[in-house]
Amino acid sequence: MDKVSQRDIGHLDAVDHVRGKTAYVDDVLPPAGLLQAAVFGGPVAHGRILSLDLAAARSAPGVVAVLTAADIPGENQIGPVLPDEPLFADPEIHFRGMPVALVLATSFEAAVLARRLIKIEVEELEPVVDPKIAFERGMVIDQPRTVERGDVDAAFARCAQVIEGVCEIAGQEHVYLETQRARAWVDGGAVSILSSTQGPYGVQKAAARVLGLPLHQVEVDVRKLGGGFGGKEDQASPWGCLAALGAWVTGRPVELVLSRADDMLMTGKRHPYHSEWKLGCDADGRILAFEAKHYQNAGASCDLSLGVLGRTLLHSTGSYAIENARIWGASCRTHLVPFTAFRGFGGPQGMFVIESAIAALAEKLGLPREEVQRRNLLGEGFTLPYGQSLVRARARSTFERLAEKVDFAATGERIAAFNRGSFHVKKGMAVMPVCFGISFTATFLNQAGALLHVYGDGSISLSSGGVEMGQGLSSNLALVAAQALGVSPSRVRVESTNTRRIANMSASAASATTLLNGNAVLGAAEKVRAGLFELMAKELGCAAGELSIENEILHRAGAPTDWDWPRLVRHAYLGRVALSAHHFFATPKLHWNQDKQKGEPFAYHVYGTAFFEVTIDCLRGRYNLDAVKIVHDLGRPLSRQIDRGQIEGALAQGIGWMTLEDLVFDKKGNLLSKALASYKVPDADFLPEIDLELVEDTPSEAGPYGTKAVGEPPLMYGIGVYFALRAALRAFAPEAPLPFTTPMTPERVLMSTHEGVAPGAVALRREEPAFALGGGGD
Repeated sequence: MDKVSQRDIGHLDAVDHVRGKTAYVDDVLPPAGLLQAAVFGGPVAHGRILSLDLAAARSAPGVVAVLTAADIPGENQIGPVLPDEPLFADPEIHFRGMPVALVLATSFEAAVLARRLIKIEVEELEPVVDPKIAFERGMVIDQPRTVERGDVDAAFARCAQVIEGVCEIAGQEHVYLETQRARAWVDGGAVSILSSTQGPYGVQKAAARVLGLPLHQVEVDVRKLGGGFGGKEDQASPWGCLAALGAWVTGRPVELVLSRADDMLMTGKRHPYHSEWKLGCDADGRILAFEAKHYQNAGASCDLSLGVLGRTLLHSTGSYAIENARIWGASCRTHLVPFTAFRGFGGPQGMFVIESAIAALAEKLGLPREEVQRRNLLGEGFTLPYGQSLVRARARSTFERLAEKVDFAATGERIAAFNRGSFHVKKGMAVMPVCFGISFTATFLNQAGALLHVYGDGSISLSSGGVEMGQGLSSNLALVAAQALGVSPSRVRVESTNTRRIANMSASAASATTLLNGNAVLGAAEKVRAGLFELMAKELGCAAGELSIENEILHRAGAPTDWDWPRLVRHAYLGRVALSAHHFFATPKLHWNQDKQKGEPFAYHVYGTAFFEVTIDCLRGRYNLDAVKIVHDLGRPLSRQIDRGQIEGALAQGIGWMTLEDLVFDKKGNLLSKALASYKVPDADFLPEIDLELVEDTPSEAGPYGTKAVGEPPLMYGIGVYFALRAALRAFAPEAPLPFTTPMTPERVLMSTHEGVAPGAVALRREEPAFALGGGGD
């Protein structure tokens, strides 16, 4: 296959997905004696267990065992960063739905029925659900952090205009199609876990800790995930551990599959934030100083909150060159489900705050928002507040290219003319630039391994530490291996992800999975190719550097020979040349000083700009998304079809976060939006046709074959919809108080146009927080 045609190949798993042939955890044929599990969760957000009566549940039909913390042979602890996350509540319940007991039965129905028979007496304690209140009470995880550049206080003193504000940023449910699940069994004193996880090594470490076993006695295998979006990076660990514990105690295989209701109740979501900001500019609207304080709602345990907060701090200046900036953040412990990784990993929350500040500044100055954005965009060589200087910056070029496509001034005039002629139906527009760093902010995680076998018939087996969760990773890795070896991708089989084939793997997250595992695959393929060329150089009497493989034919000095791929492989096997290789890759040039919050944490940055136009019926709160146009910095794609799908899917998820997906908790920690009847997600009819232009002239030096990440950056485009809706509302009610509260649901749109209602909505969110959780029932 030539390089150009390979880039047009789509998702290699698509046919199996559409035909229903893709096998997930519970699609694998059940082994004999398989037990089904159901989790009994804590009925309150904060309390102390006084008594737990399991007798009726244990004697229920079909029940084999009911397990609690007392049955753990190792440690009742699964915290991946800090040891603050018990597997079972014992004796304190830290959030509504926290596992208290595990019912194991011969059928799922029997397990669920027995779960209802468990009797628990709890001393209910006061829950804290608001991060600002948690901070004031000293409920802080680790220490607050600050990223700073310049002399912020002196810069504010020079400003012609200074404004301040508050953002209330809601969380978001992952809504992966496949809920959390795992299957485990014991074989020869070792435990095997088939898990729906983005982090196999994380599940392996947690299960080993719970069972008191060395890591080599715990195997984790991952086939394919029915979605993850960060929700299975760390949050898959408790379910894998519970299944493994059940198998270890009973000696029988155990399967644990969460219902949608249990999944929404018991698992973490995107972090809500309370953020306070201050912005100053000169007379021309150029930003001189910016300060933000982020109070992150971490939930009941650390989970990955410190990493999420770190990325928030690094992305709080968005796509703007701000010479003087101070970004402070604290991870605040509350009595809600542990919030966790979600596509964007803290970056979207930071970007929403700076975009809110710019929107408020534009309104204050009487300037179009996009004009204030344009005057402050990042440029080549600018040093960001955390110390990394930009190389191949495309913030301005993507912005200006979009401006050519849309003509912001003419579009603004057209919208203004429409609004003048329409009383209750108003239009609005907004532009959203994105600059997003690619790599794990924890430097040590930027490593990967791959194992490649070429069999005697020329077929290829490929293992890596990356997990396929619908994002097209398997296709990308097959393309990398095929391109390196000069063969068709159809020859490559991408194996399941297994901790015995690849050790110490990082989670598939941070938009770095193709970067890391793709480079590991490329290195392994190049090792095999080098051995083949060394052999054939002797055979043909030439230098190895003269050889290449194109379309499965060996070429010498660019001319084809009569050696095709199968013949070449057979010859190598007979010549005792290695046809297998392992390669380890670590992203180069990364460094980070945690104490100083300075360094170069990212391999590169992804840029792009999006435009949105909306129409609102301001009397009813209904709105339509009329147009979306995007210019996106793609680098050099491996597969345009996959990358387009990722961009459009991420955009839809970002728009959902900003508009429809209202994650609501009450002041007692109860989840109010606990079903898909009350938690709305965007559907195909919600989105218009997307005008997407891909910029492919800035290949990444780090990505395999110059590819750039597309998993997370496009989600941030969705923030622009919020400000387009705000612009339309401002046209209807110029003096209405419009707090920066997400999401902009139709209900909030309707209420915001009535003076006095919107501020009350914010007060309600703080005093009777629109944050909450559910119980441990069915």
